[in-house]
Amino acid sequence: MMDNFKWIWGFIKKYKLRMGISLFLVLVSSALSMVAPYVSGIIVDKVIKQGQKDMLIILCGLMLGATVSKAFVRFTYQISFEKVSQGTFMKIREDMYKKLQTLDFKFFDTTRTGDIMAKMTGDMETVRHLVAWVIYMVFENATIFIFAIVLLFTINWTFTLVLLLVVPFLAWAAIKLAHDVRPTFSAVRAQFSKLNSVVQENISGNRVIKAFATEKIEINKFNKENDAYRQKNIDSAKVWAKYLPIIDALAGTLSLTIIIIGGVLVIKDQISIGQLVTFNSIIWAIGNPMKMSGGLINDVQRFNASADKIREFFDTESAINNAEKPDEKDIAGVVEFKNVSFGYDNGEVLKDVSLKAKPGQTIAIIGPTGSGKSTLVNLICRFYDCCEGEVLVDNVNVKDIELRTLREKISVAMQDVFLFSDTIEGNIAYGVPDAPYETVKWAAGLADADKFISSLPEGYDTIIGERGVGLSGGQRQRIALARAILKDPSILILDDTTSSVDMETEFEIHKTLKSFYNNKTTFIIAHRISSVKNADQIIVLNNGQIIEQGTHQQLIDKRGYYYNVYLCQFGDFDGISQKEVG
Repeated sequence: MMDNFKWIWGFIKKYKLRMGISLFLVLVSSALSMVAPYVSGIIVDKVIKQGQKDMLIILCGLMLGATVSKAFVRFTYQISFEKVSQGTFMKIREDMYKKLQTLDFKFFDTTRTGDIMAKMTGDMETVRHLVAWVIYMVFENATIFIFAIVLLFTINWTFTLVLLLVVPFLAWAAIKLAHDVRPTFSAVRAQFSKLNSVVQENISGNRVIKAFATEKIEINKFNKENDAYRQKNIDSAKVWAKYLPIIDALAGTLSLTIIIIGGVLVIKDQISIGQLVTFNSIIWAIGNPMKMSGGLINDVQRFNASADKIREFFDTESAINNAEKPDEKDIAGVVEFKNVSFGYDNGEVLKDVSLKAKPGQTIAIIGPTGSGKSTLVNLICRFYDCCEGEVLVDNVNVKDIELRTLREKISVAMQDVFLFSDTIEGNIAYGVPDAPYETVKWAAGLADADKFISSLPEGYDTIIGERGVGLSGGQRQRIALARAILKDPSILILDDTTSSVDMETEFEIHKTLKSFYNNKTTFIIAHRISSVKNADQIIVLNNGQIIEQGTHQQLIDKRGYYYNVYLCQFGDFDGISQKEVG
C-alpha cells in the first residue's frame, strides 16, 4: 500500500506548496467547525440560564462568522485539490500514453485492448478521485475528530473517555474491512477489463457480426461478462455489508451514551446543561468520521487496486530497445539475413534463413499462409528481434542501429491496412506531416489512387471513417501504398499490398512503381505470381525455410513449388512460348 502512495506522491510533489496551503485550510476549516457547538453551550449557560442577554448578539455573530468563513475556506481548498488532481491526472495520462508508444509488438500481441483502455480510463479516474477528494476528506475527518476530542477533554475528561470506549472496536472493524475488501476490488477491476475487451471487439468487428447475423451470440457473450461484473460488485458489496453496519452502529451508540451518561452527570452537577449541549452538538464530529471511515477505506482500497495495475503497466519493459551507443548514421539500404531463426511463444516461425538485398534490387517473397513471410520483413524493421543469427542493414546489426533512424528509413505498407479518422490527404501524409499537397498527389498517382480520390466530392479533403470505413479494400490498400511511397525510404516493404485490387490495376501500379524502385531496396510479399514475376530475386518460403530462390524463369525451370503455384494461377503453359512464360 505504501508503495502506491509513494508512487502517487512522485506526481503530486510538484504541487506540494499548493497541497500544504490546502491542508492548512482544511485544518482551519476543522477548527472553525468547533465554534458553533462550543458557542451554543455558552449561550445556554450564560444567556439562557444566567440571563446575560448582552452576550447573545456577539455569540450569534461569532457563530455566523465561523459558519461563513468555514464555507469560504472549504470551497477554496476543494477547488485547490481539484486543480491538483487534474494536473496529476493529466501528467500520469501523458506518461502512460508515452509509455504505450515505447512498447513493442509482443506487448500488443499478448495484451487485450480492453485491459489497456481500463487502465487509461477507469483506473485513472480512481487515482484522480483519491487526489481530488479522498486525501482532504481523510485529513478533514481526522482533524475534526481530534479537535472534537480535545474540546471535550477541556470540558470533562471522564465523560470524554467514556465516549472513546467505542473507538477500539471501531478500529478493529475498519482494519478488517480494509483487509477483506481489497481483493474484491481487484476482482472487480479485472472483470471490468474483460467487459471492456468484449465491447471493444464488438465495436471493431461490427461488420463481421452483422455479416454472419451473430448479434444474439454477441449479446449473450456481453451479458455473460456483464453479469460476472455485476456479481463481482455484489461480492464486494457483501464485504461492506458485513462491516459497515457494525461501524454505523458503534458510531450510533455515541448519542445514546450522551443521553444516559450526560444526563446522570448533569443531575449530579458534574457538568452544566450548556456543557451537555456542547457534547450533544459536537457528537457529529466524533460520529461522522467514524461512519465515513468505512467509505474512505473503500476508496483507498479502490485506489490501491487501480494503482497496482497502472504501476504494473509502467513497469512493463519493451524487449526492443536501443543499444547503449546506437549507430545513427544514414542508411543506404543493404539488407542481409545471416542464418536467422525466430519463433513466437507458440513455436518456431523462421529457421536458418539467409539472404541479401542491395539498393535497386526488388526481392519478392512468396509462400503459403503462415510460412513466415510477414515475420521475415518485421525483423528488418526490428518489430521483433531474431532468436538466432543476425539481421544486418548496411553491414550493421539492426540491434545496434538507433531505432528511430532505422524506422525513418524504412517504409511499410502493411498487410492489415489501418487508416485513421482523418482526411485522405492526412492519411497519405501521415509519415511526412509537412508534405506539400503536390507531393501527396504525386504519391497517390504512383499508387493509382489519384483518380478515385479526385472523384470524391471533397477530394483529398474527404474525411474517412475509422480504419477506412466507407472505402473498398482496394482503395484502402492504395492509400496505404501512397503513404509508404510518400516517405521516400531507403527500404520499401510492400506486404501483400495489391491483394484487394484487380489484375489490371495491379499491373498499372507495378508499372508506374518501376522507376520508384530504382535506388531502393524493395521487398514485395504477395500470393499472386503477377505481383512478383518481375522481381530481381524471388524467395519461396515454406514452414519458415527458404525452399526455392531465383528469378521467375529460373524457378519455373525448377518445376518446384513456385512452378505449381504458377500452374494453379495461370494453367498449363507448356504450349506457350518461353518468351511469354518469362
